[in-house]
Amino acid sequence: MGNTVGLIPTTPVKFSPDLQAQIDSGAISQIKVAAYREFLLEVENRFMNHRIILKNDYCEWFAKGEMSLDHLSHFIIQFSVFSNLFLVAQLKKMINATTIEAMHASKEILANELGAIFLKTTSVGEPRANLTDHEKEMSGDPALVSTEGTVDGGVFKFKAAHFEWLLKIGAQLGLSFNDMGKARHGTESTLFFCSELERLYGGEEPSVAEGASFAVENWAAAGFWRQLVQGLQRFKRRAIPTLSLAFFTWHDKVEAQHAAHTQDELDEVFFADQFDKNKFLDGGAIMLEGVAAFWDGLNRDRLTDPDSILA
Repeated sequence: MGNTVGLIPTTPVKFSPDLQAQIDSGAISQIKVAAYREFLLEVENRFMNHRIILKNDYCEWFAKGEMSLDHLSHFIIQFSVFSNLFLVAQLKKMINATTIEAMHASKEILANELGAIFLKTTSVGEPRANLTDHEKEMSGDPALVSTEGTVDGGVFKFKAAHFEWLLKIGAQLGLSFNDMGKARHGTESTLFFCSELERLYGGEEPSVAEGASFAVENWAAAGFWRQLVQGLQRFKRRAIPTLSLAFFTWHDKVEAQHAAHTQDELDEVFFADQFDKNKFLDGGAIMLEGVAAFWDGLNRDRLTDPDSILA
């Protein structure tokens, strides 16, 4: 990741087709457009240039694949706590949605996390429902399920729940169901991150929640998933050849796709009624500090554990 540049270019700004059409028609004034350009610069300065997006020390170390089995187990446990408690934040985000469209979007994420599989769509956007029996049976495998589409009309499978994907890799490390995913397993920094997600990302103040959501989305799309995959692949080659990595490879694919939608999301947010720019910016910046707390905690753990790096 290193010196990653912001996902939103400072100049020139390429607006979404819908927004550009409104600008061309005069429905949005040039004064409002200028204010939006200024807003994008503030977003880049406060979000995209945040230290945890530009340089994540823990993920840079992890990508080398030099962790011990004990430290990898510790990482998987902490990640499972985040993954499981994220469901609480996502449920609150759905409940606190200000439009039915936003509620549907949040519900889609929540349902997919719980095991509702994205149904692939055809070229004209209609769900492709004619899966074979074998495809339906295999659709709980994260290496095979779709990374796009809709859960509306999709199939639910317990084994397609994201937490159960983590349980699979945990079992290969000697961890059981009761070793993972619960608050009692989280470190102070992991639990702080989860509480900030619930408070900000899932909060009742729309502009704060939008800022936190946008910050989380851009953190997720900035490259840390790829670094985790690199480290796990290296560990797998030298230690556990059968290690299941699909949870991480699936998320890496998903977040790479999401990055393309960040501009459209900002267009919608900024020009919506009752938007509060300062609350948006503060919500996102504070949320990124919560993200940083999670990774900083993991980095402290590995630096204080002499067995976390191979001799």
